[in-house]
Amino acid sequence: MANGRDSSSGSIDVQPKPMCLNSRPNHLAENAMSYVDGFVIPLPKDKLGDYKKMARKAGKVWMSHGALAYTECVGDDVPLGKRTSFPQSVKLKEGEVVVFAWIIFKSRRDRDRINKLVMADPRLKDMMDPKAMPFDGTRMFFGGFKEMVKF
Repeated sequence: MANGRDSSSGSIDVQPKPMCLNSRPNHLAENAMSYVDGFVIPLPKDKLGDYKKMARKAGKVWMSHGALAYTECVGDDVPLGKRTSFPQSVKLKEGEVVVFAWIIFKSRRDRDRINKLVMADPRLKDMMDPKAMPFDGTRMFFGGFKEMVKF
């Protein structure tokens, strides 16, 4: 066979190409799944500008230490549920919005390493005081997740 052609039959040999299950840039192998930290917070609407500045700074720090992606979103269509919902999960009060965010890492091991560096980074020192935060951290919830499916 030469140049992808079978010389005996003249047909083209079509080999399946490796499949990437990630629509983001191909930085991970097909079977390597990322690790995701996610969190949800209640944020007073009048603190949205302050929080956005804080989130931009935090995102730059996480990315500089090796996070693959950093995303923060503000609630736009988060209805109150009958049993549970985003607003109920953070005991949302009048004048607050829900913030839903996630950080993507190569692995849990990388997440642990990067988060340790981030928590010690002097650029975030002023944000580490709970009294300086523009939201009620006691109503925040968070966790680490292994990716199960991605496109």
